[in-house]
Amino acid sequence: MDLDTTIGPVVEGMGLELVEATFRKEGGRRVLRVTVDREGGVDLDTIAEASEKVSRRLDALDFGGDAAYTLEVSSPGVERPLRKPEDFAKRVGEKVKVKTYSPIHGARSHKGEIVAADQEAITIRVEDTERRLAWDDIASARTIFEWGPS
Repeated sequence: MDLDTTIGPVVEGMGLELVEATFRKEGGRRVLRVTVDREGGVDLDTIAEASEKVSRRLDALDFGGDAAYTLEVSSPGVERPLRKPEDFAKRVGEKVKVKTYSPIHGARSHKGEIVAADQEAITIRVEDTERRLAWDDIASARTIFEWGPS
């Protein structure tokens, strides 16, 4: 079952964005994590409502069958995962950490500012150089929150 296709319409029907949906075994239990967001963020009431609606949708489809699982619905927090080209395009100018499957420019971890994002790759400024990373090379990416001076 494709989680994005199953959960996406429920979340989008609430005016939210489905940031990420993962289903993994953790510490002997199965956990379905759903991350939602919207412009301006989400509050606890919205998270609770999304959790209820997603749960009803999954129950109607008999997700998980007879095996128990835990559903966790949350907001992305200050360090948001980035998955789609649109995610990167919306955050041009922000700092990110990108991990690649294999070394590029001698490294698998790249921290820098997003300079550009198109349908083929992203460009990030790492120190004084720019690196273009193709989508197929990216294993994971997230924004970086840095505390500023007070």
